[in-house]
Amino acid sequence: MTRAPLLPAGAAICYSGYREGQSPDTQVYPSVAQIREDLHLLAPSWRLLRLYDCTPHAERVLQVVREDRLPLQVLLGAYLGAEVSNPGCPWGASYADDRLAENRRANEAEVGRLIALANEHADVVCAVAVGNEATVDWTDHLVPVPRMVEHVRRVKAAVRQPVTFCENHVPWLDKLAPLVPELDFISVHSYPLWEYRRIDDALACTQADVARVQAAHPGKAIAITEAGWATQSNGRGMHAGDANDALQAEYLRALLPWARDAGLPCFVFEAFDEPWKGSADPLEPEKHWGLYTVDRQPKRALRALHAEGLLRG
Repeated sequence: MTRAPLLPAGAAICYSGYREGQSPDTQVYPSVAQIREDLHLLAPSWRLLRLYDCTPHAERVLQVVREDRLPLQVLLGAYLGAEVSNPGCPWGASYADDRLAENRRANEAEVGRLIALANEHADVVCAVAVGNEATVDWTDHLVPVPRMVEHVRRVKAAVRQPVTFCENHVPWLDKLAPLVPELDFISVHSYPLWEYRRIDDALACTQADVARVQAAHPGKAIAITEAGWATQSNGRGMHAGDANDALQAEYLRALLPWARDAGLPCFVFEAFDEPWKGSADPLEPEKHWGLYTVDRQPKRALRALHAEGLLRG
């Protein structure tokens, strides 16, 4: 099957549009009107969106992009649930056999939706990602690498777009070696803040993450599909004082020009704050990675990126 070129150039961002009272876990999805508001807010600044799954949220995004003729391209993802238990997950990931069997069936259906949406919206979907953070040691939705190979082969046989898998940088160094030849490009996640790195060496941390993956797989195309900086934190997993608007702006102002000059597509994580994520603590860092607040107000980083002409492209 003849494949499309790899990702187009331009500013790229991850998009999860869930607002207060909505979440993929409860299957309460943003309305078409809410997604339309979001996409018209994002379209003047960003060329590429990354979506994480093939739920009604993704279907509505693709619908609005098409109906409103928005100048956006989408990296469409499939969410894969746990196919095996993972005792290494810090917050628990032990599942009964019947639950795991149900997850395997659900994953097959999700991959089927990925294929269907990629083909139905071939004018909008520029690439597809078969899973997200499903092989790293700490994941609560672990999928064995041989099964990832099966899922990827199924997708590659059925779509024309480039195919990838999105994962933390560490598994790409060794664990995912059997998967790499199946992919059109590798998708890497880098989070200096989660590694307790200070802003002074944050960019160097991301550069080193990418360089290690490049060294492990020379000649393979790479994209950064998540990199960002939280703006609030209770101190879980990071230095609380380092999670603020000013440092988010500083990291992204350094990251995006470097990625552009290096020829690396780089998706900023995340468009909007996500109140459904993590613990109930309002300072839970998972909730605060957006360039916009949950009420759609721009943060300092977004204003800085506009001022320096680093968006759209």
